[in-house]
Amino acid sequence: MSAEPRINDRIRVPEVRLVGPSGEQVGIVPLAKALELAQEYDLDLVEVAATARPPVCKLMDYGKFKYESAMKAREARKNQAHTVIKEMKLRPKIDPHDYDTKKGHVVRFLKQGDKVKITIMFRGREQSRPELGYRLLQRLAEDVQELGFVESNPKQDGRNMIMVLGPHKKKTEAMAEAREAQAARKAERQQGHSPAEEPAEA
Repeated sequence: MSAEPRINDRIRVPEVRLVGPSGEQVGIVPLAKALELAQEYDLDLVEVAATARPPVCKLMDYGKFKYESAMKAREARKNQAHTVIKEMKLRPKIDPHDYDTKKGHVVRFLKQGDKVKITIMFRGREQSRPELGYRLLQRLAEDVQELGFVESNPKQDGRNMIMVLGPHKKKTEAMAEAREAQAARKAERQQGHSPAEEPAEA
């Protein structure tokens, strides 16, 4: 079936249930009468419910209707954001500097509205000390609790231990905030470029 509704002389039924330009019910009228009214109003007769008996048709500006529908669909697609799962790998005996660097990445991902899968990789004898990995994951979750929450609790997976953090912020909110911050930075830069008065040399 075509997604496009039938309009004007493409409608092939003896009578239709007519809806006026402002949504008012006109009632069941012969197709010829409905087409006549469409011409009078300088509008199109559009079949909006083909399966009804008789089909429901509405008087409208079909070109404008199609344009508005396309714009709405485009806006919806623009605001639709896909949540991405980022991954961060740590060792159980990570040094403080490395930990801070990795934590910084996790903070950035959560601020962007992405989920983060944290993987602790155990090697050799470390595998007999899973509590080291568990404590590290707990510490990380506490350090970033303002931005994210534990969506999937730490669990052992072979040589690794995995935990998933989810952002408090939705991706769409994060994107909107990033756009606002970018606009603010741009405005600040433009103000900074205005010619400032330089002190006269003695």
